[in-house]
Amino acid sequence: MQTSIKRNARVVLLTLLPFLGAGYVSADETQKPGGVTIELSNAEAKGENCLLSFVAENAYEIDIDGAVYETVLFGAEGQVTLMTLLDFAELPSGKPRVRQFQFNDMACDQISRILINGVQECETQSDLADACMSGLTLTSRLETEVIG
Repeated sequence: MQTSIKRNARVVLLTLLPFLGAGYVSADETQKPGGVTIELSNAEAKGENCLLSFVAENAYEIDIDGAVYETVLFGAEGQVTLMTLLDFAELPSGKPRVRQFQFNDMACDQISRILINGVQECETQSDLADACMSGLTLTSRLETEVIG
């Protein structure tokens, strides 16, 4: 009797194994590959102006032919100082690119935060319509915070 129960249990388990494993997905399969990383790398005073340098990297397997981000700069006291478009141009797959933007009549030490408010334009040769925003990672090497 004991052997018969063990055999039946084994048959049931072997029958259920394909179904039990059907919902299993590895961590690699659940993560979307790729994304864009934008890092504020440097802020340089140019007289009354501020030159901000960003390092952007596209981790997708496809090139981004054009990326324009709606960006907001906040003043020293947290107020919105400027809302503008930053054109990061082409972001080839796997290759970092440095992009510089000069802000006239704005001292670098008066910029407290930078908000990537959204994407104005994102051009790719694939069906990744949200490639510029999906998986966007923002960092800063400076005290100036970059958020999005």
